Amino acid sequence: MALAHRLQLRQGQSLVMTPQLQQAIKLLQLSNVELQEYVETEIERNPLLARAENEGGADGDAPEKVSDKREEMRLDEADGAAKASSDLDARSDDVYENDSPSEGGEAGSQGGPSAQLDWSKAGSGKQRSEDFDLESITAEEKSLRDHLDDQLQIAGLIASDRLIAARLIEETDEAGFMRGDLHEIANALGVEFEDVEAVLQTCQGFEPTGVMARNLQECLSLQLIERDRFDPVMQKLMENLEIAARRDFKRLAEICGVDQEDVVDMLAELRTLTPRPGAAFAGDAAPAITPDVFVREMPNGTFSVELNADTLPRVLLDRTYYNEVSSLSKTEEEKTFISECQANANWLIKSLDQRARTILKVASEIVRQQDGFFVSGVRALRPLNLKTVADAVEMHESTVSRVTSNKYVSTPRGVFELKYFFSASIPSVQGGESHSAEAVRHRIKDMIDAESKDGVLSDDQIVERLRAFGIDIARRTVAKYRESLRIPSSVERRRIFASGG
Repeated sequence: MALAHRLQLRQGQSLVMTPQLQQAIKLLQLSNVELQEYVETEIERNPLLARAENEGGADGDAPEKVSDKREEMRLDEADGAAKASSDLDARSDDVYENDSPSEGGEAGSQGGPSAQLDWSKAGSGKQRSEDFDLESITAEEKSLRDHLDDQLQIAGLIASDRLIAARLIEETDEAGFMRGDLHEIANALGVEFEDVEAVLQTCQGFEPTGVMARNLQECLSLQLIERDRFDPVMQKLMENLEIAARRDFKRLAEICGVDQEDVVDMLAELRTLTPRPGAAFAGDAAPAITPDVFVREMPNGTFSVELNADTLPRVLLDRTYYNEVSSLSKTEEEKTFISECQANANWLIKSLDQRARTILKVASEIVRQQDGFFVSGVRALRPLNLKTVADAVEMHESTVSRVTSNKYVSTPRGVFELKYFFSASIPSVQGGESHSAEAVRHRIKDMIDAESKDGVLSDDQIVERLRAFGIDIARRTVAKYRESLRIPSSVERRRIFASGG
């Protein structure tokens, strides 16, 4: 067979990632802190861009010093979106019968933006520079919060418990101590105190050992338990640390029932422990979270969704300077540079406006879908996925995914990342409304908690009972949920009952 060269024309379609589209994608996935840094960099790079300062104007319009000389291209629509709100029906009287969510209230917009842009998936929101720098990424110090968040992702907690754990991590200081009040956290999230306490015990199993303890005694005790050295004598010593601080060895010996030499050895062992488990991590790498969206409860029982206007960079195009340098440009290269700067400035302003619109629209839909959470707490979370939200707001799933990453919402129940409001669903036996995976897990937990010595349920029996509630679930799924709840098998539970545990 002879080989030969030839020319051939073909017609086809392909997706081209223009620089403008890449910029729009990058802006959408940036957090508010990263966005501020990016805009500052663009202002330094582009001589036609300037930051708009709210200095003059009685009604907060453009600064007085540029009002007559510049054409301001601020984020007027995005600012209006921050002031506008979407009132969401919070009525949920019959929403959770048999743990099946209803459609909830209708979302109404009062002047909020409605345009959207379907952006394709590209890159990671963590990448800040134009070029991939492996050395800078690997050399970056990780904060204690990042370290705990990483462990939370693989802890196997259900969505509602993950929300509780996220709140507990927020309450953990740089030294590694959990400073929040469990009763206040339980009230804020609408859960039982015992649930918060159980999640805290799970989080106290994270590395480094002793982290998220509520006081020094608990911190050191966790480290002793890991070393298998928390015997009754050591426990008595831990309960009397104030006496140990006074170095009253005689009194300690009497309390612990040992001689003073043993007390000295025990105190020497305590000195090998770490009183500040979070000290080994970067202290400045975890700045305070600034929410991108506010959710406020209105007097009529609805919820108002607003953008945080303080996190929206306001930039303008210096039209006077543009006209000046344009008239002075002589060479073709200079004219091209000025033209590109003008185009880039206009596109950046439009991209920032579109970003604000998209975040508000997605956040409003999430609040509408999860209004039960704001009324009844984390136990009322509904099954929700990216596709449901994407279809409702007429966007691509990848766009919704970017919007919900590194974006936070401040609610009456605390500050949460938008992605935490997504949870899996379990189908109904009769083809009715699906059930929240979290609700199914809690049914399994309740069944097992109610077991008696002679009534230990196998996974197959749990499947049958769930089907009686209209929940279509496989045995292997029950086993997976049971393991995620850290509940032993029926055989092990029978042994526990037999041993009197």
